[in-house]
Amino acid sequence: MNRRNILIGGGLIASIVVVGLAQSKLDAIAATQMVRAPKFEVDPYWPKPLPNNWVYGTVIGVATDPQDNVYIVHRGVTGAEAGAEGDTPIAECCRSAPPLVQFDADGNLIRAWGHPPGPVTVGQASFVWPASNHGLGIDQEGNVWIGGNGGGDSHVLKFTVDGTYLGTYGEPGNAPNSRARNHFSQVADISFNFAANEAIFADGYGNKRVAVVDITSRQIKRFWGAYGNQPIDQPTYRGTRAAGQTPPWSAERFNEQQYRNPVHCADPSNDGLLYVCDRPNNRVQVFRLDGTYVREAYFAPATLGDGAVWDIGFSPDPEQSFLYIADGKNARIRIVDRQSMQEVSTLGTGGRYAGEFQAVHSLTTDSQGNIYATETYEGRRLHKFVYLGITDVPRHQGAAWPAR
Repeated sequence: MNRRNILIGGGLIASIVVVGLAQSKLDAIAATQMVRAPKFEVDPYWPKPLPNNWVYGTVIGVATDPQDNVYIVHRGVTGAEAGAEGDTPIAECCRSAPPLVQFDADGNLIRAWGHPPGPVTVGQASFVWPASNHGLGIDQEGNVWIGGNGGGDSHVLKFTVDGTYLGTYGEPGNAPNSRARNHFSQVADISFNFAANEAIFADGYGNKRVAVVDITSRQIKRFWGAYGNQPIDQPTYRGTRAAGQTPPWSAERFNEQQYRNPVHCADPSNDGLLYVCDRPNNRVQVFRLDGTYVREAYFAPATLGDGAVWDIGFSPDPEQSFLYIADGKNARIRIVDRQSMQEVSTLGTGGRYAGEFQAVHSLTTDSQGNIYATETYEGRRLHKFVYLGITDVPRHQGAAWPAR
């Protein structure tokens, strides 16, 4: 290498260092900028430890009921991770908790139940437990709905709060078909329009649609894709692409006319709107409950990989003034003004300690405004962020540890 190349290379490295330092300074300024927004404090003691040497696997869904009980569904642990080789214990700790776990508002365990993947027979009831647990919803009668995103999980199960089987929505064992009327494909989330007796499925990891189901008849009433379009399974993107290739998401490629997988949430607001998480497209699309498209907003649009929009919760005030968006890829919860759809603050950061995320996956709120957030991948946790009111907070609230 000659001296000229060394000088050029040294200059390039110096430039990169300067740019990096400048960006770090900008990030530091943004972190300390004060804004008016909901303030939170993580509760490191919630929930209380589980009995029986139980541990969670990936915690993949969370929901609350009107009594502020908190429900999670997780995927369990097996083998050496669960202190066993096959069926033979090799250590005192640990054992996988049952898939469905319910806590009271103070973090005490109320009950836990569930089944292994595959066909299950309990008394006179027979059903197929999901290959990979995912969606979770609690209806107006306190019943528990569970979906899945494993192979053949083209159905949703309904149980009483104590685990008594009530019914199956959709036929298990089907491949993706975004226009199917008799099944779903890997439902990611479940919510409800109680006034219309409807369940709403983010359908999901296999299909590319929102599907609305009559709770009583179990029939699909309507479905739609991005912008209210008829959904299709074959990827379609603006611009050119080589035959057989699916181009990755690009920050320059907005307004995709179909969803990418997964369609990860579909949550109704009090004023008759439905907020849909198009996770890898980094956007929230808003509809009326009949499927009429209203508007969309993008968040961290340059995010690649898993995407930035994983789940949505609402502040509990009558106007539901704020949206809370779980952003698993960027390890934070985005606090968004619902009317303007503008982000005002963020909560959480990457890490392993209380209030920090490896991959925040699902979230919900209770009647007091507290946020409950789960982690997938290696996070395997449930966090509670205690609501402290609306006040001046940093633009990035970070892990929101209690003041000493």
